Amino acid sequence: MSVQRSTFIFACILLLPAVLYVLAIVAYPLVDTFILSFTDASLRKTTNWVGWVNYEKIFNARFVEVIVRTFIWTFFSVALKMVIGTFGATMLNAAVPGRSLFRLLTMPPWIVPMAIGIFMWGWMYNGQFGMISGMLQRFGLVDGPVAFLAYGNTAFWATIITDVWIGVPLVTIYFLAAIQSIPKDLYEAAWTDGAGRWYRFRRITLPLMVPAIITMSMLSLIATFNSFDIIWILTQGGPTGETTTMIIDTYQTAIGSKKYGEGAARAVLICIFLSLFCFAYFRVTRRLNPEKRA
Repeated sequence: MSVQRSTFIFACILLLPAVLYVLAIVAYPLVDTFILSFTDASLRKTTNWVGWVNYEKIFNARFVEVIVRTFIWTFFSVALKMVIGTFGATMLNAAVPGRSLFRLLTMPPWIVPMAIGIFMWGWMYNGQFGMISGMLQRFGLVDGPVAFLAYGNTAFWATIITDVWIGVPLVTIYFLAAIQSIPKDLYEAAWTDGAGRWYRFRRITLPLMVPAIITMSMLSLIATFNSFDIIWILTQGGPTGETTTMIIDTYQTAIGSKKYGEGAARAVLICIFLSLFCFAYFRVTRRLNPEKRA
């Protein structure tokens, strides 16, 4: 056996555990879910092949509204994380007294277990004894208690704020690392030429942060699109479905209503949406990277 062939076989043996893991944990569930989406699987012992019926049921007026709401919820949540994270990373990178303490204080929302943090926000949103409603009344901004989670519009934005609070620390630390990797010589040269802070941020910091922003945007969008805990703990998709996103609707259909076939069809649709986004992401990064484009 030649050296090249033996090296190839040895490499395949080393990769075999990872390949088996991917097939068992990723590939098999995806294929099984796709097949399940073409059946009427439920708690009944018998399962029948129904073809595209489950997909036809999806595209009604209600589910289209759920899709639009999901994209709106994801867009505002991710956009706020990116803006606040960029601003926070810039502030944490500044040479100010107590900088290490400020960096440490950004971590609690990410360190605290998610369920505990969400329950805390649920108490704060309470109209009778919540802190937010109490402060609004104290400052005379409202006449009486405001139950934020009892009304569609306020509940929708309340879940976004909670998601932003949980996600901002990770974005901030990631962007801080990106800013610190920028060569200091660029800032010194710009400062010598008389460039102000805003000009240096706009012409040096922001352009060199673009790869980090794109990467974190993709990761944050996937996580936010699939976010379940925040909405379910705070509102369970209510009131009157005003905070129901695609992942919540999939759970309610598959687990709540025991319609596993229809739930699988919704899960496949979510996978398709995220796959299309990832495809668009790689196309954008290829355009932004001259070496890959060449």
